[in-house]
Amino acid sequence: MNGLTDAQIDAALARGEAARLHEPRAATARYDRARERVVVELTNGCTFAFPPRLAQGLGRATEDQLDQVEVLGRGTGLHWETLDVDLSVPDLLVGLFGTKAYMAHRAGQARSPAKAAAARANGAKGGRPRKAV
Repeated sequence: MNGLTDAQIDAALARGEAARLHEPRAATARYDRARERVVVELTNGCTFAFPPRLAQGLGRATEDQLDQVEVLGRGTGLHWETLDVDLSVPDLLVGLFGTKAYMAHRAGQARSPAKAAAARANGAKGGRPRKAV
């Protein structure tokens, strides 16, 4: 016995149905070789596309591997079996293309005029400031 009451089960089912109706879900997914994008058709009629280089685990994938995308979990996920990669559709839609550590690493790679100016200024002072202990 799992200890859940009928009311709790009914409430969970209702939340799941509400999520199914209101949250964006993938209806189909494919790799568009001409545009070099993973294209996700959503159940609400919208289309979302992203370059694979942005997503954790897809950056070095071949076009043949990218072609093998599957929609999982009633449209909540994308899966590439040969790459052992799973991505969350809701996360992709808000710009999260991997784990927190992956996203932090990518953010550190960003280039901007402000970042370049700060690096030059720190270099002129002898490098990165030491952390206060």
